Amino acid sequence: MAKRMDVLTGRIPVLDLAPQQPGNRFPAKAVVGDAVPFQAVAFREGHDRISVTLVLRSPSDDERRVPMEPVGDGFDTYRALAQVDEQGTWRWHVEAWADEWATWHHNAEIKIAAGIDVELMALMGSQLLERAARQATGPDATMLAGASQALTRTEVPALRRWAEVNDPDVLAAVDRHRPRSLVSPSETLELRVERSRAAVGAWYEFFPRSEGAVRNDDGTWTSGTFETAAKRLPGVQAMGFDVLYLPPVHPIGEVNRKGPNNSLTPQPGDPGSPWAIGSKHGGHDTIHPDLGTIDDFRAFVAKAADAGLEVAMDLALQAAPDHPWVTEHPEWFTTLPDGTIAFAENPPKKYQDIYPINFDNDPEGIVAEVLRIIELWVGCGVQIFRVDNPHTKPLWFWEHVIREVNAAHPDVVFLAEAFTRPAMMQGLGKVGFQQSYTYFAWRNTKAELEEYLREVTGTQAAWFKPAFWVNTPDILTEYLQFGGVPAFKVRAALAATAVPTWGMYAGYELIEDVARPGAEEAIDNEKYEYRPRDWEQAARNGTTIAPYIAKLNEIRSAHPAIGQLWALDVHWSDDDAVLVYSKHLDGRFTESGTSDTIIVVANVDPHSARQTTVHLDLTKLGLKPGDRFEAHDLITGETWTWSDHNFVRLDAFVEPAHIIHVRRSEA
Repeated sequence: MAKRMDVLTGRIPVLDLAPQQPGNRFPAKAVVGDAVPFQAVAFREGHDRISVTLVLRSPSDDERRVPMEPVGDGFDTYRALAQVDEQGTWRWHVEAWADEWATWHHNAEIKIAAGIDVELMALMGSQLLERAARQATGPDATMLAGASQALTRTEVPALRRWAEVNDPDVLAAVDRHRPRSLVSPSETLELRVERSRAAVGAWYEFFPRSEGAVRNDDGTWTSGTFETAAKRLPGVQAMGFDVLYLPPVHPIGEVNRKGPNNSLTPQPGDPGSPWAIGSKHGGHDTIHPDLGTIDDFRAFVAKAADAGLEVAMDLALQAAPDHPWVTEHPEWFTTLPDGTIAFAENPPKKYQDIYPINFDNDPEGIVAEVLRIIELWVGCGVQIFRVDNPHTKPLWFWEHVIREVNAAHPDVVFLAEAFTRPAMMQGLGKVGFQQSYTYFAWRNTKAELEEYLREVTGTQAAWFKPAFWVNTPDILTEYLQFGGVPAFKVRAALAATAVPTWGMYAGYELIEDVARPGAEEAIDNEKYEYRPRDWEQAARNGTTIAPYIAKLNEIRSAHPAIGQLWALDVHWSDDDAVLVYSKHLDGRFTESGTSDTIIVVANVDPHSARQTTVHLDLTKLGLKPGDRFEAHDLITGETWTWSDHNFVRLDAFVEPAHIIHVRRSEA
């Protein structure tokens, strides 16, 4: 026998596997419960048919084989959805194989009807059925053996024998035991599956020092504490959030402390920015004395858990000028030629109260210190870290730190607060960050949103898990400044339904929309001063959209399709301000077997009423073109009968968005 050449291509080529990261240096990522779209390109020479199978091996070594179906034009690209239900590293590959039965069946259908090579085709089919019978047991084996013999009974008319072979029971048995030859496996890839909260969650941010803060008669303030902040937990719980994010809770530097609205002239008693970490009271391993003690923090984390909330802690790797690191480890900072330490700046912005870390002088020492700090807070019950400005640190650092932490604590989640260049944002996701802030806040028109939704749910979803934040202490977009209640409602509706993780900063529900002149942030920014809010008064006066936020989170909890990043499809409307998209979870590929479909139709112009025709690709909803279905609006409770093309009217001042549940289909 001639020696086979040393080649990488299998007998049947299997190429372009997905999901995977470019270059396959790091595994693709998913979370428990994801219906992951696996994809491959496979083909062979000539016209013979092939079939393609996904082979999945779970962390506990269970194997699952899933048939892959052709997609698109029906040629060469194959796809399968498979739900991953176990945390850990999954291994998978794709097998392409010569489907002799499909090839024979196609040819036989043509030739037998035309009276060409009838008995030859019958003999070939009989041999295939005999091979299938040898692979089967029980009734299937008996049925297939009988079909094999029946196909060669020349005394029976060929068309009758052909009809017997096409009996549904026989075809089903063949599918279960189909002969496979020229089996060609692809390379094996890994899929890292993490706990659901790594990519699915509703986040709420508040400053503990503001919750319960009291202004004294002399104009000074008494800070809120973890004990007073705990009184806000029921309100956050009532809105349906499941992650509570706290800005840094460490001592705040006194040197170069900032005053209100980022001024350089603080007054006595001004609390300063929590991100200017470190003082004579300690650094990143210490609690600000105004808030309480580490024991008080542990108690707060426990109370939050009782309210169904995980506490996310801020990890801001920087230091105030009076942080203990500055004197103990001056090599961790950059010393300028005049002997001073460089403070943080992003010209023309300057942060005189913060020293950035230099990671090049003592990388081992910095890594060891950061791992010690993370371990300390994990020991206090924290399993989520929102990382401040990770893009200002080397990528190798995060790759190492996240790998080390997740090896010891697989449930720990890191969120990247990285509003930066796309390559860096993508890189942070590739090396380990479980999720990331995004450009969502600045995508406001229909065209911008359509493009961005396709981007974040496309190929990059294999490694970049987006979190849509509607606002932060640093971000109050012009859209919100001038859009009023409609803008706040529609942005929340989009963020809460388009991707699995969304977030908002306290005050959003109160429509806080006044900006500091010349800045894209709220006036009297809470980063630099206490800002207690009268939540009860707002509820009594009806000046809060908290009930609307609660409804959005209720919808999220009830509809698993929203938690599927890959499940989004953009549809069309005739109006340039009416955005349409759907989230569809096909029950055939889930453990529960239950399908779920949500359609969102949103008027993204907060200053108008719009009416238009919405055009749906029903195949993306698990329906057929022309099907009719009940469209139940989960916001208003109204129900309509919809199909491919539907009239909608959305008045931004009444309800800017339909969130529609496809309740049942009708033929």
